[in-house]
Amino acid sequence: MMADENNQGAAPEQQADSQIAAEHTPGGEAREGQGRGRGRGRGGDCGERGDRGRGRGDRERRGRGGDDEGGEELIEKLVHINRVSKTVKGGKRFGFAALVVVGDGKGRVGFGHGKAREVPEAITKATASAKKKMVRVPLKEGRTLHHDGKGRFGAGKVNVRSAPAGTGIIAGGPMRAVFESLGVADVVTKSVGTSNPYNMIRATFDALQTQTSPKSVAQRRGKKVADLLGRGGATVVEAEAAAEAITE
Repeated sequence: MMADENNQGAAPEQQADSQIAAEHTPGGEAREGQGRGRGRGRGGDCGERGDRGRGRGDRERRGRGGDDEGGEELIEKLVHINRVSKTVKGGKRFGFAALVVVGDGKGRVGFGHGKAREVPEAITKATASAKKKMVRVPLKEGRTLHHDGKGRFGAGKVNVRSAPAGTGIIAGGPMRAVFESLGVADVVTKSVGTSNPYNMIRATFDALQTQTSPKSVAQRRGKKVADLLGRGGATVVEAEAAAEAITE
C-alpha cells in the first residue's frame, strides 16, 4: 500500500519528466523540427508571395509616377463606356469598351479605344492607345482655330468654326471633350447625322487635320506671313503686327 501511494504521488512528476525526455529525444526533435519547418515554410511562402505582390504594385506606382514627373501633364477624358459581349462555345463573355480622349492642352490631342473584362483595364488600354496616336493642331493665339473646316466619317458630319474671344466651347459631348483636351477656348461646332460618339470623334479629327496656319502656308509658298495677311485689305503695319503675333 505504501508503494502504491508513493507511485501515485510521483505520477505527475514522472509524467512531466517523461514529456521533457520525449521532447529531447531524436524522434521528438525531428517531429518538433518538422512542425516548425512546416510553419516556417508556409510563413516564408506567404511572405515571398506578399513581397512579390508588393513589388508589382510598387513598379506600377513608380511607373505611373515617372510618367507624370518625367513627361508632360496630359488631360484625359472618358467619353463613352459600352458593354460588349462575345459569343463563344460555352455561351457569352461580357466585357467593356472604353473611348478616351487625351490631350496636353497646348495643341496636341489623340483618341483611342480599348476592350477588357473590367472597366479600369479597358480605360487603361484606351488611354495608352490615345497617347500613341496624338496629333498636333495649329491654334490661333492659342485659343481658337485658324479657319473654318468640315469633317466627315461614315454617317457623321461636323462643321467647326473659329470664334472671337469670350465665345467659349459651343460643342456637343464627344466634340467638347476633344476641344477641351486640345486647349481650344473659343470655337463653334455643329454635328449633323449620327450621334455615335466614335463616328463623331473621328469626323472631328478629320476636320482638325485639315487645319493649316499662315506660317505653314507661307513656308510652302515661299512668301512672308505679312504678305499673306495683307491680302485681306489690312495695312502693312497691321499685317506685320498680326504676323508677329502668330507663333504657330
